[in-house]
Amino acid sequence: MTSLQRYIAEEIATDHLDGLLSRREAVRRLGLLGMSAAAASALIASCSDERAYQAGEEADETQPPAPAPTTTSTEPPPGMAQALPTSPITWAGPGGELQGAWAAADAPEGAVLVIHENKGLNDWTRSVVGRLAGAGYSALAIDLLSGQGGTATFSDPAEATAALGNIPPETMIADIRSGLTELASRSPGQKLAAVGFCMGGGLVWRLLDAGAPELAAAVPFYGPTPDNPDFSGSADVAVLAFYGALDNRVNATEPAASAALDAAGMPHDVIIEPGADHAFFNDTGERYNAVAAVDAWTRMQDWFEQYL
Repeated sequence: MTSLQRYIAEEIATDHLDGLLSRREAVRRLGLLGMSAAAASALIASCSDERAYQAGEEADETQPPAPAPTTTSTEPPPGMAQALPTSPITWAGPGGELQGAWAAADAPEGAVLVIHENKGLNDWTRSVVGRLAGAGYSALAIDLLSGQGGTATFSDPAEATAALGNIPPETMIADIRSGLTELASRSPGQKLAAVGFCMGGGLVWRLLDAGAPELAAAVPFYGPTPDNPDFSGSADVAVLAFYGALDNRVNATEPAASAALDAAGMPHDVIIEPGADHAFFNDTGERYNAVAAVDAWTRMQDWFEQYL
């Protein structure tokens, strides 16, 4: 398996262990990634063993446990009240037509490329685009399944996730660069940023590893760090990284990201939201944490105000 497929597979296994997927559904989704039933069972067992080990380590700590996640709120998701409508767009990419969702701010202070989770370009990702535009930053979300007809062609979200796992990361990075070019053409004179969630957060790290001098800022949300990262080609990018304190799987890659940021001399801040888990910013998911989401939204606006 590629590192991206492995990441997606471990996320499916973790969702099962957290009670978000039945074992049958988890094995089905792992099968879509090309895993046999035996391999799927072995992965689930491995993730379970790792979780038990981590729980044992945490029990030995003298610090009190983190508070339980805050998953409910009477308030709308941060930025939603001011969100602007999005429009579907297309442009010529390196391997064919690319699809996306676009929203122009009324008085733009910068422009942001949004990189979706492993579910593809869905309504939630479009809402982030609209929220950013409402906050003063024109935004474009790229559909990384454009080469397969776009996310909307998949009636089964699990098949969309599996299809993303089969796309070489270098192909995704090439498409993301094309998205940045399209964003720049629609936002003349504006500084650019990239924001990614989950798999998209990992792709933000990969973009920085490949070199992204066109960016002024980058905000990866709970994204896995690539192996042996070298961010020297992105030394002028200001990075604000978010993690959930309960997201042990992704958090295990945070030290490598922080070390690479330090080595490149990049302006950066790493925020670990207390009591929050993976995907805490997605208000349509079971792990949504309203307190952490509001804090992250506020910090991201402040970061953009400083660097865009």
